Amino acid sequence: MKSLRHAATIGVVALAGAAALGAAAAATAVLRIARRVVTPSARQPDTEILAVDTGAQTIELTRTPDTEQPGRYGLFVGGTPGYVKLGAVLGADARSVRRKLLTQIEPGARIERPAAFSGYYYLAPGELHIPYEPVLIGTPAGPCPAWSFPAPASKSSSTWVIQVHGRGATRSECLRAVPVLHAAGLPVLVVSYRNDGEGPRTRGGAYALGATEWRDVDAAIDYALRHGAERVILMGWSMGGAIVLQTAVTSPRREAVAGMILDSPVVDWRTVLRFQAQEMGLREPLPRLAMGALSTGWTARLSGAEQVIPFDALDMVARADELSAPVLLLHSDDDGFVPADASHALAAARPDIVTMPRFTGARHTKLWNYDQNRWSAAITDWLEEQGFVSVGEGD
Repeated sequence: MKSLRHAATIGVVALAGAAALGAAAAATAVLRIARRVVTPSARQPDTEILAVDTGAQTIELTRTPDTEQPGRYGLFVGGTPGYVKLGAVLGADARSVRRKLLTQIEPGARIERPAAFSGYYYLAPGELHIPYEPVLIGTPAGPCPAWSFPAPASKSSSTWVIQVHGRGATRSECLRAVPVLHAAGLPVLVVSYRNDGEGPRTRGGAYALGATEWRDVDAAIDYALRHGAERVILMGWSMGGAIVLQTAVTSPRREAVAGMILDSPVVDWRTVLRFQAQEMGLREPLPRLAMGALSTGWTARLSGAEQVIPFDALDMVARADELSAPVLLLHSDDDGFVPADASHALAAARPDIVTMPRFTGARHTKLWNYDQNRWSAAITDWLEEQGFVSVGEGD
């Protein structure tokens, strides 16, 4: 009997120890997930270069949902080129895709196999052949570099467009939109913000998912108003959409926000994070616990966040009634990274101000790449419908 009690005691202690270890492992996993959400990340390879034909100027990549898409894209490459532009798909099989190179690669160029597929296409503003000026915008976090594209000399407008890039991206992401906005006669300001790798780094260096970054966009609005703007259109890409939406409802200058253009936006972070967790094979309750960790003071700090992430405040479907400016919402149903569900929910909640043409096929923030003509026409048509430009002015 004594030995049985001893064995039972050992068993209980062992189970308690195992439970404690399991709880510790789960807690570690939760904090790791939470940290990934708020930590700026470097661009990671997502495809491999299998072959380059410098004679035919073609490149063969491993086949992924992105690399198989029609249109024009970019590719970050280790080695001599650094970055190349890609054109049409010329052929594909079960594991590879062959595309036309739009950047000349010379024989003998050193090219590493790992590569990162990109929707940027343009890397630098000079590639657009549109006059621009680099400027610095003073923000509460410090000076933020920006590119200022004035309106064409033949046109003048007191409505400026301020573009905001997404998570893990740079200002280059926004360059695709400059030509259509410039052709419409609108000055364009392409901005950076805290902790994006170009703007100032705060003490913790973490994203707040729009909860603090909006202050840097607010400073950009102030800059535009001091340099001739009377009203602004905010354009946000991916997380830049979340930042723009926060600016529109929080900024003391929100009366100057006359409209918003959102490309593949984060409208509700909970929807996005649940989707991405599912794609990574993470099951509940881990995603819910990770968001809970970011919502609580001490666990938020353990996760690397500088402050609690206010997921309720960042849910713009729930706050749809607070929006007043017209919105053009461009989001592919086949986005693959930020699901379009919350965008459709916002459009359904505010059909009086939200215009959302249906897009399919395109991947995340790659609508321009997939169908440049339709994407550009959607913007031009909306600008005319809202009275930001005169009909035919952008031709």
